[in-house]
This record gives sequence, structure tokens and C-alpha cells, in this order.
Amino acid sequence: MNIAGILNKIANFIKNLFSKVSVEIRQAIEIAVIVTENLKTFVDSPGADALTALIPGTVDDKLKNWLRQVLPAILVKLNLAQHNEENVVAKAVAELNAMDQQVKCAYLHSISVLCACEVSKNRLSWSDGVYLLEWYYKNKYQRK
Repeated sequence: MNIAGILNKIANFIKNLFSKVSVEIRQAIEIAVIVTENLKTFVDSPGADALTALIPGTVDDKLKNWLRQVLPAILVKLNLAQHNEENVVAKAVAELNAMDQQVKCAYLHSISVLCACEVSKNRLSWSDGVYLLEWYYKNKYQRK
């Protein structure tokens, strides 16, 4: 079997797996991808509320408030900023922008997975999140 055939089988397996996960897990994955994409495109401007710019407007208010607390903690865990800094998200964005493209992609993927795990209340494991988020990003999000 050639490599393309193997990769196609893996992609089909993940697609099948994604269709079987709960609605809550799928929503957690979608939210995590959107937050990470917004983080990638966020431009720090004076007076802008970074967290408002990053969190999707379609998310309910309770989840938005919770994400406003969790996202900076995730960025601190990844050593992109320090807890005592005034604007953790802006500092993390500056750190990400200074990184090599491959390292930046690795950090963004980690942010997505950690966000999805948090939003799913840890019903999504890190290992499942890694491939489910990658599949969702390539096969759903980028094709919108």
C-alpha cells in the first residue's frame, strides 16, 4: 500500500471517530479552533480587549466569562506570558509573533488542544484532542 492510501485510511478513521463524539466535544473542538485562529490574527491595538476579540461571539455568556479566565492561564502554562503581566494575551501574541513558523504552529496547536480540553471539562483527552482538532481544522474549519 502506498503512503497516500495509508494517509487516506487514517483520515477516514478520524472522520468516522469525529462523527461519533458527543455534541459537547464537537463544540469544544470548534470553539478551540476559532479561539486559536482569532489569536493568530489578533492585532494588539491600544484599548482593545484581546479576550473579546478572541472568543467567538456565538458562545454563550457563561462560557465566554469562563474562557476569559481560562485562556490567560493556558497562555501562562505554555510560558508565553507571566501571571503578573498586565495584558497576558497581548504578551503571548507578541511572543508567538516572534517565533519561528514551525514552533509557532506547535504552540497554536497546543493552545487549541488545551482550550478544547478545558471547554469540554476534560471529557476530551489530550491525545484525542490532538488528532481530532487537526482533523476538524483541516476538514471543517478551513473549508468554510
